[in-house]
Amino acid sequence: MTLHHSDRQTDASMGELVSRLSTEMSTLMRGELELARLELTEKAKHTGKGAGAFGAAGLVALYGVGVLIATAILALALVMDAWLAALLVGVVLLIIAGCIALFGKKQVSEGTPMKPERATENLRRDVETVKHRHAEDHTPRSTP
Repeated sequence: MTLHHSDRQTDASMGELVSRLSTEMSTLMRGELELARLELTEKAKHTGKGAGAFGAAGLVALYGVGVLIATAILALALVMDAWLAALLVGVVLLIIAGCIALFGKKQVSEGTPMKPERATENLRRDVETVKHRHAEDHTPRSTP
């Protein structure tokens, strides 16, 4: 009878330990998620500012390229009719744009589908491992 009583105490202690572990893990996970949220918020602010700066730089660069294109047309107009110089520069620019578009299409097709395939597979394996260990922990064991 004493053996059964100590088993109940052990079970109660194990139950308390599991309950405390569960609570502490939950608290830890909430804390880690909050830290991740704060980190991502801070990084998003910096990224947004950086993207704005890149956008402004791109706009100024666009105007610079426009001036260079006008310069090329004016330079070619010295040796041919102005309309022909503008046509020639326009055709060259469209050919360059087509090549860039083909490169972009290839890059987009290599980047899809947009899902983290390796991370998903690792997570699936982790879940299977936990299930397997959980099943092993709950299999009846013979006691000597």
